[in-house]
Amino acid sequence: MNWDGSQTFEQFLAEWDRSVLDRDFVPGRGDSSRRAAARLRGFLLDLAAEPGPVAAVTHGGVTADLLRTLVGEGGLPPGLLEKGVPSGAITTFRNLDVVDIASVAHLA
Repeated sequence: MNWDGSQTFEQFLAEWDRSVLDRDFVPGRGDSSRRAAARLRGFLLDLAAEPGPVAAVTHGGVTADLLRTLVGEGGLPPGLLEKGVPSGAITTFRNLDVVDIASVAHLA
């Protein structure tokens, strides 16, 4: 989901909140949390066939969607869903195993 001005910001936030609570909710513009996670999961599976380390850049929201799928709500750092993934944070995967979530150590 991205706010594009076609609805009020308040309407966008209401859809965002609903998509956090209901992972199958499909907002007016965008995918459900589950569909977004599945798309990123497929991308990571494709990358697993590549030799050596690979860097991919995405929005924090879809990263959180994938993490919710892979590690569940209880596996997320406290506050990640409420505050979002920090800008510039790095989440590291080895295939589909989560190695590190939303690290900002490199920004210090």
